[in-house]
Amino acid sequence: MRAVNLLPKDDNRRSQKPQNLPTVISTAVVVAVIGLVGLMYFSSKSTAAAADLELQDAKAELALLPTPAEIAAKTAPQRQLATERDARVSALSAALTHRIAWDRVLRQISLVLPEDVWLNTFLATSPVPAGSTAPAASAPGAPPSLVTIEGYTYSHDAVARLLTRLSVIPDLKNVWLQKSLRTELGGRPIVTFTILSDVRPGAKPS
Repeated sequence: MRAVNLLPKDDNRRSQKPQNLPTVISTAVVVAVIGLVGLMYFSSKSTAAAADLELQDAKAELALLPTPAEIAAKTAPQRQLATERDARVSALSAALTHRIAWDRVLRQISLVLPEDVWLNTFLATSPVPAGSTAPAASAPGAPPSLVTIEGYTYSHDAVARLLTRLSVIPDLKNVWLQKSLRTELGGRPIVTFTILSDVRPGAKPS
């Protein structure tokens, strides 16, 4: 015997319940939020791990850098050499400051020497270094400090002419006549003389 559905077709449609749309949307939103939170968590964790790796690398590089004590120990020889070099440069500068260009002084004297005057002796001493006490040769009869010139000529006028010319030499100062005597040489009258002079400070080589 065959079964027959006696219910109307409209009643069959009403028996199917419609789906709840708000519930579906809420579920989808919750799932999306959970997924977004998870993604943010994993992203933050990855960023923190990268920052930790950078920190470890920075610590490793810092550990390789020398300490101030090690730097001072390594640079101590260079500083000592620099100090010695500066001391030598200062000593050389001080020596050059007190150096006198005697070749220039002699050249200047030879240029102003009169034709009728001859020199027998030229004595010169180096200047006393700064800070030392040197005898002052500022008056006739005082001991010479740097230069002693001895020679002869035919007259006292020639000696005076030589004194005048020596006085204009830039490197000489305090030029004066210590003695001038008339005598004879080979039956001819001559005048012997001794002239003293200082050398000006700063008479450096040209």
